Amino acid sequence: MRLVRLASEIDFAGWRGAARRLIAEGVAPSNVEWAVGETPSLLGDDMRPQATASDEAAFSVPKAFVALAESALLHSDPARFALLYRLLWRLRQEPRLMSVASDVDLLRARAMSQAVAREIHKTHAFVRFRCVETEQGELYIAWFEPAHHTLEASATFFVRRFAAMRWAILTPRVSAFWDLTALRFGAGASRADAPSDDQLEDLWRTYYASIFNPARLKTHSMQAHMPRKYWRNLPEAELIGGLIASAPRETGGMIGQPPTQPRLRAPAPVSLVETVEEGTLNAVRSEARGCTRCPLYAAATQTVFGEGAPGATVMFVGEQPGDQEDLAGRPFVGPAGQLFDRALAEAGIDRESVYVTNAVKHFKFEPRGKRRLHKTPGQREIEACRPWLEREITLVQPRLIVALGATAAHSVLGRPTPVQRSRGKLIAVSGDTQVMVTVHPSYLLRVPEEKHAEEYARFVQDLRKAALALNEQS
Repeated sequence: MRLVRLASEIDFAGWRGAARRLIAEGVAPSNVEWAVGETPSLLGDDMRPQATASDEAAFSVPKAFVALAESALLHSDPARFALLYRLLWRLRQEPRLMSVASDVDLLRARAMSQAVAREIHKTHAFVRFRCVETEQGELYIAWFEPAHHTLEASATFFVRRFAAMRWAILTPRVSAFWDLTALRFGAGASRADAPSDDQLEDLWRTYYASIFNPARLKTHSMQAHMPRKYWRNLPEAELIGGLIASAPRETGGMIGQPPTQPRLRAPAPVSLVETVEEGTLNAVRSEARGCTRCPLYAAATQTVFGEGAPGATVMFVGEQPGDQEDLAGRPFVGPAGQLFDRALAEAGIDRESVYVTNAVKHFKFEPRGKRRLHKTPGQREIEACRPWLEREITLVQPRLIVALGATAAHSVLGRPTPVQRSRGKLIAVSGDTQVMVTVHPSYLLRVPEEKHAEEYARFVQDLRKAALALNEQS
């Protein structure tokens, strides 16, 4: 019998190295005991084997198994090390094991991996920081009790989300500390080491009560997503019982209210006497203010025309104005526009030097109470607005047109164009003008949190390709 001691509960590198050496030596799973640290054992054959370069070359496994093992090893089940070694041992004789959906060992490992993923998600959702004053300034401390060994895997999320504040997350096994420059891990703590309340929690409870929608209450679904075991660490939990009890009464009151209409602002008054030079962007912009080529003009606040440098070498074309653009009369000024500006800056493109517009010039929306929800323009609206876009292109004469999203690509290229299939490619359209397709920045606002950084970096990379293409043409 071989006893393998790992450095910690999440020592994947140690487990992997030991497992490879054991397999190289032909040690069967039934002859291996796995332990963590200095756990007492009746076995005398105590070893800490490490993999060598020859082991790596002689034995390879599917990437899917490596990913599964890295995740499942974070589970709290003490038998996980033996289970994963047994799967690794079997892969030598059963190379297609990872595709056997009914295999008991594989099902168990995948269940562990799924439980770990859920725990990481719950950590992101239910950690609550409380502020304390220290000699170095404010420190935000949270107490959390994860069911599995997931703090190290969860902590980088909080570094990204709260990079500008000093914080600590305390758990029974290990604690994480962020000091504005580095993420460190230390010994575990107890609940008494964390503050029980702070001055921000009344504000948080007020906010939570204000956003609670009784008409959408599904108690069982809520408890599935926010299990009761997390409630004792959530300041808003004390409100949940009362909010649930009052939901039927509140919902009845909402049903009894007459429907509301969205509040629209009147467009800015236009001077009756306006002098513009014929054949310029200003002349086309002035003409577009009275556009009635499709029904969208009737509900929209105003036409939102393009803006930017008249002789810009690059033109960005989006889908249509959003709610804030419709009210302001300018393209890309809402949340997606702010993200777009940041990405442009990271790609080394000055927005003042480019021309920005939309394929459709009026806001298409669906009234929902006092809100106006975006609706994707249809073929009719795209065709009705194409003459405005063509006149912009003719007057600006860009060398590169970047189509942001499927609607923009359809309008610019004159045909339905799948974004992912054409993304990042340079497409010649006429003369010296080329088109590049990428996603619309609003897409980045909708992707899951765990994918946002990756997708944002990919978007910036697309913009860098545009900048590089322009440099090559200049």
